[in-house]
Amino acid sequence: MSRSRSKQMEFVHEFEGAQVLDGLLELAGVPHDSLTVLAHMRQAHAEGRPSSEVIPSLFEREPRFESPELARRFFQNLLGLWDLVQEGKQVRLEDGPRPPRPKKQKGEPPPVFAPGEPDTAFVEAAWRYLEDDEKARTRLHDSFENRQDALLGELDAAGFTDEGYAVARHLLFELHAMLELGWPRGVAGVPPEALRGTGTELPPVPTALAAYADEALFEAEHDEEHPLAPEELTRVRSLVKSGLAALWGARKGK
Repeated sequence: MSRSRSKQMEFVHEFEGAQVLDGLLELAGVPHDSLTVLAHMRQAHAEGRPSSEVIPSLFEREPRFESPELARRFFQNLLGLWDLVQEGKQVRLEDGPRPPRPKKQKGEPPPVFAPGEPDTAFVEAAWRYLEDDEKARTRLHDSFENRQDALLGELDAAGFTDEGYAVARHLLFELHAMLELGWPRGVAGVPPEALRGTGTELPPVPTALAAYADEALFEAEHDEEHPLAPEELTRVRSLVKSGLAALWGARKGK
């Protein structure tokens, strides 16, 4: 059998649209259209019923087709539609142009905390803003890369695994970005000597920022796919703490 013929006979769940399914339903003698079938499937899925029970319930009697190919295509469409319902995906049955997608609301930057310190509400608002506003995130990321040479050099020299490096770099970027958002005068590049002290010699930093870093590192430690090993986690935490202290100390005009 040729590859093309083998592929043609392969049974694949595939919903080809309302027009195709309606035609197949009519050929099968099923007294429903695709919209009715979809509503039935959604109700059955909400009740926790399996496809092996739902699909046969659509027929008053076993459907018959002129050829095995039509029968195969009929069940491929029904099972493809069921998969979409089960996965919670949008199913578009109507013809005509698609309705316009709702525009994503542009996030509002958090209110500045200067001349004070950021609190938990600011940190949460800043994190959401970075998540929602791609342009702002890109601008702040460029600022981080262009200004924090010493911090990035320290990170490059740390010898972390790929996972450890990614966690430390992303977290240091977020901390830099939060300070840039809340301190209008901005943050200068940290001097290399600010990164050389031990953990006991570090100056105090805002509790909300330290708590955010601790939570992110806890999540990295318990990541299901690539958890950080305890030894590396300790080193990453040390660099992040010294980096946070250095960034906080690098605020301009404080």
